[in-house]
Amino acid sequence: MRTLLVLCALSGTGCGGVDYAIAVNAAASRVDEAKAAGAEQLAPYEYYHAKEQLEQAEVEAAEASYSHAANLAEQAEQYARKAVELAQIARPTRP
Repeated sequence: MRTLLVLCALSGTGCGGVDYAIAVNAAASRVDEAKAAGAEQLAPYEYYHAKEQLEQAEVEAAEASYSHAANLAEQAEQYARKAVELAQIARPTRP
């Protein structure tokens, strides 16, 4: 990752798209994990907020607003992480 940042800095082109791609992939994986954990029912606010933030990140990226898109994707990942935690806590344990 460090090498990629150095190359982007030296090339002068910026790496907004790269930062976004990394953030959106991480967020999408975390949202999938939340869904698999049952967060749709067990932590709906956090799950659907994460999903909405991820969708908005994709809209921003389509408009080439990569910095804003990356920020939204990072927020989506945070909410999805919280959804996973809450779903795990809320899931009944078997004796």
